Amino acid sequence: MKVLALGLVVSALLTGSAFAQGDAAAGANVFKKCASCHAVGEGAKNKVGPELNELFGRVAGTAPDFKYSQAMTDAGAGGLVWSSETLHQFLTKPKDFVKGTKMSFPGLKEQADLDNIVAYLQTFSTAPADAAAPAEPAAPAAQ
Repeated sequence: MKVLALGLVVSALLTGSAFAQGDAAAGANVFKKCASCHAVGEGAKNKVGPELNELFGRVAGTAPDFKYSQAMTDAGAGGLVWSSETLHQFLTKPKDFVKGTKMSFPGLKEQADLDNIVAYLQTFSTAPADAAAPAEPAAPAAQ
């Protein structure tokens, strides 16, 4: 995990703000590829994958009430925090970025799709896209 954390730091330093600003409306269309497993927005609940509200600044593998793979939990424990940069890397080829993840999605190949989906997901998060510190955990929903 130390290698993963070091790789993330080096990658972030090398890429800086290399990712273009995406189009959230176009990202909503890209998200259709994700919607069978993930949800966003008011009332979003975990499905096959975790709900993605407040994703930016969240430590990987920590969404409440979702059973992650050990690989994703370990990635979070090793320092993986979701930001524009880490999402671009992960969504390009999830199984290469977090070896052993349960996520079966093969990845997005087009840079515009990556930029757009990150912009779309940002609309469901109050943390900035370049958030490096973990966000406060969400309070459990009222019963």
